Amino acid sequence: LARGLNFLEGIARRGAYLALLQQYPMALRRVADMICASNWAADYLNRHPLLLDELLDPRLYEIATNWTGFRELLRDNLAHHAGDTEREMDILREMHHGQVFRLLAQDLAGLQTIEHLSDHLTELADTIVQETLPLCWQTIKKRHCDAPKFAVIGYGKMGGKELGYASDLDLVYLFDDDDQDAEENYSRLSQRLNSWLSSQTPAGILFETDLRLRPNGDSGLLAVSVESFRDYELKNAWTWEHQALTRARFCAGDPAVGKRFEEIRCEILRLPRDLAKLKEDVVAMRQKMYVSHALNSETEFALKHDPGGIIDVEFIVQYLVLGYAHQHPSLTGNLGNIALLRMSGELGLIDLQQAEAVGNAYREYRRLQHAKRLSA
Repeated sequence: LARGLNFLEGIARRGAYLALLQQYPMALRRVADMICASNWAADYLNRHPLLLDELLDPRLYEIATNWTGFRELLRDNLAHHAGDTEREMDILREMHHGQVFRLLAQDLAGLQTIEHLSDHLTELADTIVQETLPLCWQTIKKRHCDAPKFAVIGYGKMGGKELGYASDLDLVYLFDDDDQDAEENYSRLSQRLNSWLSSQTPAGILFETDLRLRPNGDSGLLAVSVESFRDYELKNAWTWEHQALTRARFCAGDPAVGKRFEEIRCEILRLPRDLAKLKEDVVAMRQKMYVSHALNSETEFALKHDPGGIIDVEFIVQYLVLGYAHQHPSLTGNLGNIALLRMSGELGLIDLQQAEAVGNAYREYRRLQHAKRLSA
């Protein structure tokens, strides 16, 4: 009731919204159901009341998303406002919020599994980044080529196709271009792309972005050449940076640069490693993460960071990939943690029954983490 009253207060000055809810009892019912089901959904509606129009769409609960149609509509809307940066940024946000809202409605109605929902949210993020990149390139005045030889690499949840509603995007920017202006232009492109994705406009923001996984972290260049990236990964990267590579993939940009990245990724992951040293490095990083995220309260199990939680499962998988991919190249596939656990069991690297039990626990952790996000 408190959430509902808060929502009504938020839209009370806008007669059109009140009239819509009065005129369409079905829409009012759907609003009530969403606000009742989820605090996060109520906050999302409060921030974006424009989404009330979506409640009138008879296709709201159609779970088969037409991504080709979505991309075409997005491109058409952007083309009608070509060159108007502010409007282009708002269109990207409005269409992104609309699609998230449709997925949210289906999720609260019990029509989406956590795996399918994450696939859809990741596809949406990929699409938004893919369509934003050429818009940003057009704003680089001294660009040296028509299409940038540039790739956006997703890490973490973005790379592993496990995005949730408010997940950050962990991104790394690579280029493969020998032109004398390449480094300067791609650095500008990286800054601009980041700004387009994370800036607050009247229509809200798209994503929080995190670029700290690039070579040399915060002190490194925003965009690096693929050969510099390979050189860094071979000679200077820490074990945890190779762990991060297990969940990295090409998301947007020039497919040729993406292909080169994937070749480098597989080369690094398939390097023979000393298992004892690898185990020591992985456990040390796990302990460091645990200490930095230790909660003051011990009354509730922290799904992500506590021993036996999500991070432990991910680190087990990363250890198996880095330790055995030189013998079993199939482990380098970006298949997700549950599939890689099962594959490791089938290959005899771990007990198959344990692999299945851990995979089931991981699936349940993700479901609980998702439920917690909705009720936060």
